[in-house]
Amino acid sequence: MKPSNSLSNLTPKTIKGLKPILALVILSFFAACSSSGREGVEEEQFANYWYQGKAEINVFDLQQSRYGEVRSGKAVMIFVTEDFSKSKQVKLDNPQDRPSDAQKVMKLNMTRDFVTGVYPYQTMLSVFTPVYEEVPSPKLTASVTEWCGQSFSQLNFKSGKYNAKLFSYFESEGDVESKIDAKAEEELFNLIRLNPDLVPMGNIKLIPSLIFQRFSHIPLKAEEATLSKKDLGSNQGEIEVIYSKIGRKISIRYQQFFPFEILGFTETWTKSDGKQEVTTATRTNMQMLEYWKQNEKVYEPLRKDLGL
Repeated sequence: MKPSNSLSNLTPKTIKGLKPILALVILSFFAACSSSGREGVEEEQFANYWYQGKAEINVFDLQQSRYGEVRSGKAVMIFVTEDFSKSKQVKLDNPQDRPSDAQKVMKLNMTRDFVTGVYPYQTMLSVFTPVYEEVPSPKLTASVTEWCGQSFSQLNFKSGKYNAKLFSYFESEGDVESKIDAKAEEELFNLIRLNPDLVPMGNIKLIPSLIFQRFSHIPLKAEEATLSKKDLGSNQGEIEVIYSKIGRKISIRYQQFFPFEILGFTETWTKSDGKQEVTTATRTNMQMLEYWKQNEKVYEPLRKDLGL
Protein backbone atom coordinates (compact mmCIF):
# COMPACT_ATOMS: atom_id res chain seq x y z
CA MET A 1 0.00 0.00 0.00
CA LYS A 2 1.41 3.36 -1.05
CA PRO A 3 1.27 6.35 1.32
CA SER A 4 -1.13 9.11 0.29
CA ASN A 5 1.71 11.62 -0.13
CA SER A 6 3.57 9.44 -2.66
CA LEU A 7 5.16 11.27 -5.60
CA SER A 8 3.10 9.03 -7.87
CA ASN A 9 0.01 10.98 -6.80
CA LEU A 10 1.41 14.34 -7.93
CA THR A 11 -0.07 15.77 -11.10
CA PRO A 12 2.15 17.16 -13.90
CA LYS A 13 0.84 20.65 -13.05
CA THR A 14 1.82 20.24 -9.38
CA ILE A 15 5.26 18.91 -10.29
CA LYS A 16 5.83 21.84 -12.63
CA GLY A 17 4.99 24.25 -9.82
CA LEU A 18 7.37 22.50 -7.47
CA LYS A 19 10.37 22.64 -9.84
CA PRO A 20 11.83 25.96 -8.55
CA ILE A 21 11.47 24.75 -4.95
CA LEU A 22 13.02 21.37 -5.71
CA ALA A 23 15.92 23.04 -7.50
CA LEU A 24 16.68 25.18 -4.46
CA VAL A 25 16.41 22.18 -2.13
CA ILE A 26 18.81 20.18 -4.29
CA LEU A 27 21.31 23.04 -4.49
CA SER A 28 21.15 23.54 -0.75
CA PHE A 29 21.58 19.81 -0.16
CA PHE A 30 24.71 19.54 -2.28
CA ALA A 31 26.13 22.71 -0.80
CA ALA A 32 25.53 21.41 2.70
CA CYS A 33 27.13 18.07 1.84
CA SER A 34 30.26 19.84 0.61
CA SER A 35 30.36 22.05 3.66
CA SER A 36 33.05 21.65 6.27
CA GLY A 37 31.25 24.30 8.29
CA ARG A 38 33.19 27.49 7.58
CA GLU A 39 32.24 29.67 10.52
CA GLY A 40 30.25 32.75 9.62
CA VAL A 41 28.56 31.36 6.48
CA GLU A 42 24.86 30.83 7.21
CA GLU A 43 23.89 28.15 4.71
CA GLU A 44 20.21 28.89 4.14
CA GLN A 45 20.73 32.63 3.83
CA PHE A 46 23.76 32.15 1.59
CA ALA A 47 22.04 29.63 -0.68
CA ASN A 48 18.92 31.74 -1.16
CA TYR A 49 21.02 34.60 -2.52
CA TRP A 50 24.01 33.01 -4.23
CA TYR A 51 22.50 29.80 -5.66
CA GLN A 52 19.71 31.40 -7.67
CA GLY A 53 21.62 30.99 -10.93
CA LYS A 54 22.67 34.63 -11.35
CA ALA A 55 25.80 36.73 -10.95
CA GLU A 56 26.01 39.99 -9.05
CA ILE A 57 27.29 42.78 -11.34
CA ASN A 58 28.72 45.84 -9.53
CA VAL A 59 29.77 48.93 -11.48
CA PHE A 60 32.07 51.58 -9.99
CA ASP A 61 33.14 55.05 -11.04
CA LEU A 62 36.92 54.71 -11.11
CA GLN A 63 39.45 57.46 -10.49
CA GLN A 64 42.67 55.63 -11.31
CA SER A 65 46.00 57.26 -10.50
CA ARG A 66 48.58 56.45 -13.17
CA TYR A 67 51.78 58.23 -14.22
CA GLY A 68 51.20 60.98 -11.68
CA GLU A 69 47.71 61.89 -12.89
CA VAL A 70 44.19 60.73 -12.03
CA ARG A 71 42.29 59.10 -14.92
CA SER A 72 38.52 58.63 -15.02
CA GLY A 73 37.29 55.16 -15.89
CA LYS A 74 35.08 52.26 -14.89
CA ALA A 75 35.64 49.27 -12.65
CA VAL A 76 33.34 46.24 -12.59
CA MET A 77 33.17 43.52 -9.95
CA ILE A 78 31.33 40.33 -10.89
CA PHE A 79 30.63 37.97 -7.99
CA VAL A 80 29.23 34.50 -8.66
CA THR A 81 29.47 31.02 -7.16
CA GLU A 82 30.57 28.01 -9.17
CA ASP A 83 31.99 24.49 -8.85
CA PHE A 84 35.78 24.37 -8.90
CA SER A 85 38.15 21.44 -9.37
CA LYS A 86 40.38 20.80 -6.36
CA SER A 87 42.89 18.86 -8.45
CA LYS A 88 43.05 20.96 -11.63
CA GLN A 89 42.14 24.33 -10.06
CA VAL A 90 39.79 25.23 -12.91
CA LYS A 91 36.02 25.47 -13.22
CA LEU A 92 34.39 22.06 -13.50
CA ASP A 93 32.31 21.58 -16.64
CA ASN A 94 30.32 18.68 -15.18
CA PRO A 95 30.66 18.71 -11.36
CA GLN A 96 28.01 16.01 -10.99
CA ASP A 97 30.41 13.56 -12.65
CA ARG A 98 33.22 14.30 -10.17
CA PRO A 99 31.62 15.21 -6.82
CA SER A 100 34.72 14.29 -4.79
CA ASP A 101 36.81 16.77 -6.80
CA ALA A 102 34.28 19.61 -6.64
CA GLN A 103 34.31 22.49 -4.21
CA LYS A 104 31.99 25.47 -4.21
CA VAL A 105 33.85 28.76 -4.64
CA MET A 106 33.03 32.43 -4.64
CA LYS A 107 34.50 33.83 -7.85
CA LEU A 108 35.39 37.48 -8.29
CA ASN A 109 36.11 38.79 -11.77
CA MET A 110 37.16 42.43 -11.58
CA THR A 111 37.99 44.73 -14.48
CA ARG A 112 39.33 48.25 -14.70
CA ASP A 113 39.17 50.34 -17.88
CA PHE A 114 40.74 53.78 -18.22
CA VAL A 115 42.78 55.83 -20.69
CA THR A 116 46.26 57.28 -20.30
CA GLY A 117 46.72 60.00 -22.91
CA VAL A 118 46.16 58.44 -26.32
CA TYR A 119 46.19 54.80 -25.25
CA PRO A 120 43.87 52.64 -23.13
CA TYR A 121 44.49 50.34 -20.17
CA GLN A 122 42.47 47.23 -19.37
CA THR A 123 43.06 45.08 -16.31
CA MET A 124 41.35 41.92 -15.13
CA LEU A 125 41.58 40.06 -11.85
CA SER A 126 40.08 36.66 -10.98
CA VAL A 127 39.95 35.23 -7.46
CA PHE A 128 38.50 31.83 -6.50
CA THR A 129 37.74 31.43 -2.78
CA PRO A 130 36.21 28.29 -1.18
CA VAL A 131 32.81 28.96 0.34
CA TYR A 132 32.94 26.21 2.98
CA GLU A 133 36.55 25.03 3.38
CA GLU A 134 38.69 27.20 5.63
CA VAL A 135 41.66 27.21 3.27
CA PRO A 136 43.35 29.90 1.13
CA SER A 137 41.99 30.75 -2.29
CA PRO A 138 43.35 28.01 -4.57
CA LYS A 139 43.88 30.36 -7.51
CA LEU A 140 44.28 34.02 -8.45
CA THR A 141 45.08 35.46 -11.86
CA ALA A 142 45.62 39.00 -13.11
CA SER A 143 46.33 40.61 -16.46
CA VAL A 144 47.22 44.11 -17.60
CA THR A 145 47.01 45.08 -21.26
CA GLU A 146 47.88 48.39 -22.91
CA TRP A 147 49.48 49.52 -26.16
CA CYS A 148 53.02 48.88 -24.94
CA GLY A 149 52.26 45.20 -24.27
CA GLN A 150 50.71 42.85 -21.77
CA SER A 151 51.53 41.01 -18.56
CA PHE A 152 49.94 38.10 -16.74
CA SER A 153 50.29 36.77 -13.19
CA GLN A 154 48.99 33.53 -11.68
CA LEU A 155 49.02 32.18 -8.14
CA ASN A 156 48.18 28.52 -7.44
CA PHE A 157 47.99 27.33 -3.85
CA LYS A 158 49.70 23.95 -3.53
CA SER A 159 51.50 22.15 -0.67
CA GLY A 160 50.97 25.04 1.73
CA LYS A 161 52.36 27.81 -0.49
CA TYR A 162 51.49 29.79 -3.58
CA ASN A 163 53.27 28.84 -6.78
CA ALA A 164 53.62 32.23 -8.47
CA LYS A 165 54.21 32.79 -12.17
CA LEU A 166 54.72 36.16 -13.80
CA PHE A 167 54.87 36.79 -17.53
CA SER A 168 55.66 40.28 -18.78
CA TYR A 169 56.85 42.12 -21.86
CA PHE A 170 59.47 43.84 -19.66
CA GLU A 171 62.83 42.07 -19.92
CA SER A 172 63.59 42.43 -16.22
CA GLU A 173 60.25 40.94 -15.15
CA GLY A 174 59.36 38.38 -17.77
CA ASP A 175 58.79 34.66 -17.15
CA VAL A 176 59.54 34.51 -13.42
CA GLU A 177 58.49 31.70 -11.07
CA SER A 178 58.63 31.63 -7.28
CA LYS A 179 56.99 30.18 -4.17
CA ILE A 180 55.30 32.51 -1.67
CA ASP A 181 54.18 31.60 1.85
CA ALA A 182 51.47 34.18 2.57
CA LYS A 183 47.82 35.01 2.05
CA ALA A 184 46.73 37.04 -0.99
CA GLU A 185 45.43 40.57 -0.48
CA GLU A 186 42.81 40.32 -3.20
CA GLU A 187 41.20 37.35 -1.44
CA LEU A 188 39.90 39.91 1.05
CA PHE A 189 37.13 41.00 -1.35
CA ASN A 190 35.71 37.47 -1.38
CA LEU A 191 36.12 36.96 2.36
CA ILE A 192 34.13 40.13 2.95
CA ARG A 193 31.35 38.76 0.74
CA LEU A 194 31.29 35.51 2.75
CA ASN A 195 31.45 37.33 6.09
CA PRO A 196 33.72 40.28 7.05
CA ASP A 197 34.50 38.49 10.33
CA LEU A 198 36.54 35.98 8.29
CA VAL A 199 39.11 38.66 7.44
CA PRO A 200 42.12 38.26 9.75
CA MET A 201 43.06 41.29 11.83
CA GLY A 202 46.45 42.49 13.08
CA ASN A 203 49.91 41.96 11.63
CA ILE A 204 50.18 39.25 8.97
CA LYS A 205 52.07 38.53 5.77
CA LEU A 206 50.18 39.31 2.56
CA ILE A 207 50.89 39.18 -1.14
CA PRO A 208 50.03 42.73 -2.28
CA SER A 209 47.46 43.25 -5.02
CA LEU A 210 48.57 41.66 -8.29
CA ILE A 211 47.30 44.71 -10.20
CA PHE A 212 49.25 47.06 -7.92
CA GLN A 213 52.33 44.89 -8.38
CA ARG A 214 52.10 45.32 -12.15
CA PHE A 215 51.60 49.09 -11.89
CA SER A 216 54.36 49.65 -9.31
CA HIS A 217 56.81 47.03 -10.69
CA ILE A 218 57.72 45.94 -7.16
CA PRO A 219 58.91 42.31 -6.70
CA LEU A 220 56.13 39.73 -6.42
CA LYS A 221 56.61 38.52 -2.84
CA ALA A 222 55.09 38.55 0.63
CA GLU A 223 55.05 41.81 2.58
CA GLU A 224 54.28 42.66 6.20
CA ALA A 225 50.81 44.17 6.49
CA THR A 226 48.56 45.47 9.25
CA LEU A 227 44.81 44.90 8.97
CA SER A 228 42.16 46.73 10.95
CA LYS A 229 38.40 47.18 10.88
CA LYS A 230 36.24 50.16 11.68
CA ASP A 231 32.53 50.98 11.91
CA LEU A 232 31.64 53.90 9.62
CA GLY A 233 28.05 54.16 10.80
CA SER A 234 24.89 53.81 8.66
CA ASN A 235 25.47 50.02 8.54
CA GLN A 236 28.77 50.46 6.74
CA GLY A 237 32.16 49.07 7.70
CA GLU A 238 35.69 49.46 6.40
CA ILE A 239 38.68 47.16 6.35
CA GLU A 240 42.06 48.85 6.01
CA VAL A 241 45.32 47.20 4.97
CA ILE A 242 48.61 49.05 5.46
CA TYR A 243 52.00 47.97 4.08
CA SER A 244 54.51 50.28 5.75
CA LYS A 245 57.55 49.04 3.83
CA ILE A 246 56.17 49.51 0.32
CA GLY A 247 53.95 52.51 1.11
CA ARG A 248 50.66 50.89 0.08
CA LYS A 249 47.30 51.29 1.79
CA ILE A 250 43.91 50.00 0.69
CA SER A 251 40.58 50.67 2.38
CA ILE A 252 37.52 48.61 1.40
CA ARG A 253 34.01 49.84 2.29
CA TYR A 254 31.15 47.36 2.60
CA GLN A 255 27.66 46.88 3.99
CA GLN A 256 27.66 45.33 7.45
CA PHE A 257 24.66 43.10 6.73
CA PHE A 258 24.28 40.13 4.39
CA PRO A 259 25.15 39.87 1.51
CA PHE A 260 27.95 42.28 2.60
CA GLU A 261 28.06 44.25 -0.65
CA ILE A 262 31.26 46.07 -1.61
CA LEU A 263 30.53 49.80 -1.81
CA GLY A 264 33.93 51.14 -2.80
CA PHE A 265 37.65 51.14 -2.16
CA THR A 266 40.55 53.56 -1.96
CA GLU A 267 44.18 52.72 -2.77
CA THR A 268 47.01 55.00 -1.68
CA TRP A 269 50.61 54.52 -2.77
CA THR A 270 53.24 56.69 -1.09
CA LYS A 271 56.37 56.50 -3.20
CA SER A 272 59.95 56.72 -1.96
CA ASP A 273 60.06 60.42 -2.93
CA GLY A 274 57.02 61.12 -0.74
CA LYS A 275 54.61 61.67 -3.63
CA GLN A 276 51.26 59.92 -3.37
CA GLU A 277 49.06 58.28 -5.98
CA VAL A 278 45.46 57.82 -4.85
CA THR A 279 42.92 55.62 -6.66
CA THR A 280 39.24 55.50 -5.69
CA ALA A 281 36.31 53.38 -6.82
CA THR A 282 32.72 54.24 -5.83
CA ARG A 283 29.83 51.92 -6.63
CA THR A 284 27.07 53.40 -8.77
CA ASN A 285 25.03 50.40 -9.94
CA MET A 286 24.34 46.76 -9.05
CA GLN A 287 22.20 44.11 -10.73
CA MET A 288 21.76 40.35 -10.53
CA LEU A 289 22.01 38.97 -14.08
CA GLU A 290 22.45 35.77 -16.06
CA TYR A 291 24.90 37.71 -18.18
CA TRP A 292 26.37 34.63 -19.88
CA LYS A 293 22.96 34.04 -21.48
CA GLN A 294 22.51 37.69 -22.48
CA ASN A 295 24.99 37.91 -25.36
CA GLU A 296 22.63 38.98 -28.16
CA LYS A 297 22.26 42.56 -29.42
CA VAL A 298 18.85 42.86 -27.82
CA TYR A 299 20.55 42.85 -24.40
CA GLU A 300 22.98 45.72 -25.12
CA PRO A 301 20.69 48.29 -23.43
CA LEU A 302 21.48 46.51 -20.15
CA ARG A 303 24.92 48.10 -20.32
CA LYS A 304 23.30 51.54 -20.23
CA ASP A 305 21.20 50.45 -17.24
CA LEU A 306 24.44 49.50 -15.51
CA GLY A 307 26.06 52.80 -16.38
CA LEU A 308 28.56 51.28 -18.82
